[in-house]
Amino acid sequence: MQSLSILIIEDEVLTALTLQETLEAAGHRITAVSRTATEAIDAIKQQRPDLALVDVHLEGSSEDGINTVARLLAIHRMPIIYLTANSESETFQRAKLTAPAAYLVKPFRPTELVMQVELAYFHHQLNLDTSAEKAPASVYLPINKGYDKISQNDVLYLQAEGAYVKLFRINMTHFTMLSMNLGYLAQYFITPNFYRVSRSLLINLDHVERVERNQLYMHQQKTPLPVSESARLDLMKKLTVIRTR
Repeated sequence: MQSLSILIIEDEVLTALTLQETLEAAGHRITAVSRTATEAIDAIKQQRPDLALVDVHLEGSSEDGINTVARLLAIHRMPIIYLTANSESETFQRAKLTAPAAYLVKPFRPTELVMQVELAYFHHQLNLDTSAEKAPASVYLPINKGYDKISQNDVLYLQAEGAYVKLFRINMTHFTMLSMNLGYLAQYFITPNFYRVSRSLLINLDHVERVERNQLYMHQQKTPLPVSESARLDLMKKLTVIRTR
């Protein structure tokens, strides 16, 4: 088995240390050990891991492990293994929505952990070539007490508004308000042309018209969208940019 780069998201210091020692002994490399959602997001922007181990309960974090994973997957698709001391059905059902590779209940055996890591990455690689084919060209979103068919190619961007999401589409003069959070909705927009600019903004790269220092313009949109300097630099890497010498 090849050596993997692994991100650990765990708030308990001793557990995190055990995870790191176990995985390094098996020949893997730890990219970072994060205790909160914010630290995890920063870590994944610095280095994209092959896989992430995530504790469901993160003490002192603004978001739990499940919500954190939804945000991480919007930035970088990778296999996820949840670690938890909570075997409640409700928590498990929430975790399932992020399509994890495994769900391990603490305490776990080191050998079991290493095996699950290797299996998770193996199946991820096996399905990688067909993932784009499996991604739906259209989704059905809950609009006006029914479900409207929305072509993903027609989506300009999705913008969080509290517990809601504003959906902006090409050739539409107004947005559609959706009663769900962006972290949950983003998992259905997984093709390479969708990029999470920030916690509150997911854009379609195919419709980016102009990028400036602190803002960007989407197709047919007169009002620019704000973008931080770090997010702009990351965004430029995803676009074909011809620079002056």
